[in-house]
Amino acid sequence: MNEELRKIPDSHVSFVEAAEAFISTRHTIAPDVNTHPIHLPVIRGPLTRNLGVVFSDVIDEIFAAFPDVIKLDGDEWTSVALLPTMAKVVSRASNRVFVGLPLCRDTGYLNTVVCFSSDVVKGRVVLGFVPRIFKGLIGRMLPWSRRAIRRTTDYVFSIIEDRQVKLRKLGDDWSDKPNDLLMWLIEEADKSKLSIDIIVQGLLLSNFAAIHTSSNSITHALYHLAAHPEYMQPLREEIEAVLKEHRWTKISIGKMRKLDSFMRESQRLSGITALSVMRKILQDITLSNGTFLPKGTVIASAASATHHDERYYKHADEFEGFRFANMRTEESERIKHQYVSTSSEYIAFGHGRHACPGRFFAVNELKVMMAYMILNYDVKFEGNGGRPEDVWVWHAVRPNPSARVMLRKRQCEAV
Repeated sequence: MNEELRKIPDSHVSFVEAAEAFISTRHTIAPDVNTHPIHLPVIRGPLTRNLGVVFSDVIDEIFAAFPDVIKLDGDEWTSVALLPTMAKVVSRASNRVFVGLPLCRDTGYLNTVVCFSSDVVKGRVVLGFVPRIFKGLIGRMLPWSRRAIRRTTDYVFSIIEDRQVKLRKLGDDWSDKPNDLLMWLIEEADKSKLSIDIIVQGLLLSNFAAIHTSSNSITHALYHLAAHPEYMQPLREEIEAVLKEHRWTKISIGKMRKLDSFMRESQRLSGITALSVMRKILQDITLSNGTFLPKGTVIASAASATHHDERYYKHADEFEGFRFANMRTEESERIKHQYVSTSSEYIAFGHGRHACPGRFFAVNELKVMMAYMILNYDVKFEGNGGRPEDVWVWHAVRPNPSARVMLRKRQCEAV
């Protein structure tokens, strides 16, 4: 029924109200994100349009971040807590595009946005135990969102004010106008004369979406790589061959089909949620199979069940890293099975008009991070153990945060 759910018009269902029901966004993220979601047109518009322009900055920041956050002792194996390590790299790479240098390397600012991402999840769990009638009361008592807004404002208020003055003074004649998400949020807010507080909320929500999802996804992928070391060499060979011809560019990342397949397969088996395509019913609906959905019902597609369904995936419970690369050998299937693509059988990013708008940025960032790790490190689990079980909290899925992996510098020439 995933395709039918996708096609129900927004006059009959609401993604925003479903997100509020599942996540309590007003209390866990920011109070005005539903009323003034300025981040959405920015992510769908200028961020996605400028991926090619900002891509070199993303690569530069990833290359600078990894040596800073992963400290290895010579050529020896070192135990690393992978999830918080990846969160640090993701936060730096994302904020290189969100706020630019030097703020994207400011430890205080980065701690604020990384902690905020985990606090949103903490708030969602807390409110998940609260009866609906009391959610508003308890939600207003949660301190984390207000604290993050206040601290982030301290870092960006003067930057925003300065940019607003220049934007209103110079307009289209501002030749060296910053090309980052913060600037695009300022321009979007200026259209409707919205406050700086709304801009800060949009920046924080963008950080939550980027850091929470991407740090979990890259950790899932690295866990799969450690559990299936047979994929390391063919992935290295593909990455090196592509880079030899095209170097580090957005085009070269797009040519790494085995890497793309590995990441997509990892997300198929270990997504960040068991549910997707969430909607709240605004008008009574009867589905084609006769199911009646009264107004006020919250519904969702079963992502985990879809991705483990033998009707869509042979050996659905097994990790086959090049599953999607093999599917793409037919020209007609080349686009459908890309990491970034959605379908009724692959709903890790949602499906339809409300599919994750930031997935184009996230996928490219994740593939660069994964390629860097593959080229520069050897990876295994402690004691050569298997992949640890994922941790479930209701519909949310996380790579085991207490698991550690062993890393060492690659034992042959790195790229």
